[in-house]
Amino acid sequence: MRALVDIPDDMVEKLNALSRERGVSRASLIRAALSRLVDEAQTSDVDAAFGLWRGGEDGLAYQERMRSEW
Repeated sequence: MRALVDIPDDMVEKLNALSRERGVSRASLIRAALSRLVDEAQTSDVDAAFGLWRGGEDGLAYQERMRSEW
């Protein structure tokens, strides 16, 4: 996919310097940054849910309490 994105001049200068330093294109740097952003976002959702019930009410006790209300 191609995308048209407005990038501030100072950011473009930093991207130019980084691309020369690493010997890769600006597009490659931007793809890597986007990939990392997406990976971190997906990981943080999993991490946020991990251990959600830890330290709280026991799952079986919760289930029995909910059923007792019927």
